[in-house]
Amino acid sequence: MDKTRRNFIKKTAIGTTGIAIGGLGMTATSYARIVGANERMNFAVVGVNSRGGAHTAAVSKDSRGVVSHICDVDSKALAKGIDYAKKASNDNNPKAVKDFRKLVEMKDIDVITIATPEHWHAPMALMAVQNGKHVYLEKPSSHNIRENDMLVEAQKKYGKLIQMGNQQRSAVTSWQGIEKIRNGVIGEPYHGRAWYAATRGSIGTGKVIAVPDHLDWELWQGPAPREEYRDNIVHYNWHWFRNWGTGEALNNGLHELDICRWAMGLGYPNEVQSSGGRFFFQDDWEFFDHQRLTYRYDKGKIITWEGNSCNGLQVLGRGRGAMIYGTKGSILLTRNGHIVYDKGGKEIEVVNEKEASATMNTVGAGNLDTQHFGNFIDGIEGKAKLHSPIEVGVVSVNLCHLGNISQFTGKTLQLDPKNGKILDKKIAKKFYGREYQPGWEPRV
Repeated sequence: MDKTRRNFIKKTAIGTTGIAIGGLGMTATSYARIVGANERMNFAVVGVNSRGGAHTAAVSKDSRGVVSHICDVDSKALAKGIDYAKKASNDNNPKAVKDFRKLVEMKDIDVITIATPEHWHAPMALMAVQNGKHVYLEKPSSHNIRENDMLVEAQKKYGKLIQMGNQQRSAVTSWQGIEKIRNGVIGEPYHGRAWYAATRGSIGTGKVIAVPDHLDWELWQGPAPREEYRDNIVHYNWHWFRNWGTGEALNNGLHELDICRWAMGLGYPNEVQSSGGRFFFQDDWEFFDHQRLTYRYDKGKIITWEGNSCNGLQVLGRGRGAMIYGTKGSILLTRNGHIVYDKGGKEIEVVNEKEASATMNTVGAGNLDTQHFGNFIDGIEGKAKLHSPIEVGVVSVNLCHLGNISQFTGKTLQLDPKNGKILDKKIAKKFYGREYQPGWEPRV
């Protein structure tokens, strides 16, 4: 990207406060602008073994951006990511970079997208904005609550946009459904019910083995305290280890909890309670395969999430969803559309997304990525407000962190609803942040 174009982006990037209902900030032409190749924004996609491929696909579908760099600590994933980016855009020949610390210093990169394991999310995003890059950050935005505070602080300090990747925030049918809620179609909403169901197997008991030649284990661990390489961690099972992951609540529950909170117009609750456990296997999994979270608000309103990682019994024929109950009816909000019900449970309106989006696989690529990235690029160009700016996204992420803290302590947490802080200072001190590998501590 030439200097004139880069200066334009710096000058026109807008604030990241939430957009009002009814103002999507996107049109049919938003994702089909024809501009010269020298005006395209250069995107670096980081972490391409799985979810990063969806980032590459979404950027490649927008004529305003090009994937100019691929970054991964696994040489096999790196090669796969390069090949995929070339196929996604015929005129593209991205550069391969292994070390993220070198990537952020490259002057020809405008935007960095992050789809790494979760212990890297916030540290990478912080380094990116400090080096003048806008960031598309996969959910969850952080490994702990303290990192979320750092992200919000850094966004304000450096003025770069950070869009969190909870892509249903850009679903047209979700906007339409929430506007209907605001207009009273279901009366007063009082309960947001979210769920997730899958049939995951055991991850076994890991054996210490030699690190594969294609993986830089030191860089993979990055800010996390060092552990020996075992055969059941990379590339997906890290989700279930506390050193690197955050469990099912943040892996999947976050999506629909966020929709419930958005639909009901709620922020932080007064109280958080979790119940559940590890029921299905005796293995290395350190979180919970069944968890029920309850968030209690003023006037008796609640949001609940039920996660069943190893029992795939669906609700309403769906493995995941968000149902908003109101005094006059209910509305189901999913990635593929919304359904309005009367008080008796009869369907009175069904609205589907024009193109279905993947819901249950580990990549989750689909049309909503394209729309969410389109909104992000609109934001960089100064033409729209972000649908999930970091200061909005972290509220839902923190709800999930708080749910895990409640589960680990076995206690119902009392909160300050103004900021979500735990009132029990002893618990707050223990769970607010984490230990980092010396020399890898993130900073603002």
